Amino acid sequence: MPELAEWESFYVIVGGGVAALIGLQFVVLTLIAEKPHLSAPEASAAFATPTIVHFSTVLLVAAVLRVPWQGVAAVSTLWGLVGLSGAAYTVLVARRVRLQTAYRPDLEDWLFHSLLPLAAYAVLALSALAARTHAHEALICVGAATLLLLFIGIHNAWDAVSYYVFVRMRKAKDAELPGE
Repeated sequence: MPELAEWESFYVIVGGGVAALIGLQFVVLTLIAEKPHLSAPEASAAFATPTIVHFSTVLLVAAVLRVPWQGVAAVSTLWGLVGLSGAAYTVLVARRVRLQTAYRPDLEDWLFHSLLPLAAYAVLALSALAARTHAHEALICVGAATLLLLFIGIHNAWDAVSYYVFVRMRKAKDAELPGE
């Protein structure tokens, strides 16, 4: 399918980049696991796990779109299902964010953990509906959605690490100091 062939470099770059970021995320989580917070499991399900899911979705879409499909119908159905699944998962994540007690989310957290991922997954799902009649435009939407998920993952990974380093470690260090 010629429309997909034009996207080869894009998905090779995005797929390779996100694969490296997935590995880096595992390294970071391993390094900060030495001092777990008591309510970390519920916060992890709300904040850390979705980052890996978003990165993995980008990797999956990049790989699926590199398959030599004969037409757009099968691949658009597949990315549409990924979009619907991601949207449902994002609703679950929003519930987890609301229910966890380790951290009080602010507007930025709701934006990057709920609203933007939901928008990206909705674009994936909706572009599948348009793919048969507007393949070029649908592929642009898929590219935009995967980039949005990639940047959401980068933001969320950075946010989690910086929170741990600049807030949690500082509080732990202050607690270790003799009474002042």
